[in-house]
Amino acid sequence: MINRPQPDEYSAFAARYVNLVGDEPILEILKNNQQSTYEIFTGLSSGKADYAYAEGKWTIKQMLGHMADTERVFAFRALAFSREAIELPGFDQDVYMEGTTFNSRSLKDLANEFKTVRESSLYLFKSLTENQSTQKGIASGNPVSVRALAYMIAGHELHHINILKERYL
Repeated sequence: MINRPQPDEYSAFAARYVNLVGDEPILEILKNNQQSTYEIFTGLSSGKADYAYAEGKWTIKQMLGHMADTERVFAFRALAFSREAIELPGFDQDVYMEGTTFNSRSLKDLANEFKTVRESSLYLFKSLTENQSTQKGIASGNPVSVRALAYMIAGHELHHINILKERYL
């Protein structure tokens, strides 16, 4: 069981993600959102996949690729912090985006990748003990607990789904 993190388990910046997550068990939220997010992206036309709502903004493909990249980073942090209290560097989403090929891939392929990354995250979080879920490390210069990272994964996904609905669709 992974309980909701306390505010001292994540940064003020991360609160914007944690606060988007409802009160259901986090593993259920992650599992349910895995399917609903997959269906949202696979339901879009291939012509829409390359759409960006403004100059300099990411395409829908890039957004989905970013969601998978971020989940990988957050899940790695959770794995590392569940094993040892260490400090890990931050990651610059714009630098990461520069090195991608998301726009050359199909939206279906990116959606399948996202779904697979989530499946891996679910296995990780299911394997943790309660004690491991409360362990902390430092990421991007801020203390963060393993369970906060689970909530940050879900909240980051919800944040981008909200942007997708408000600005792209």
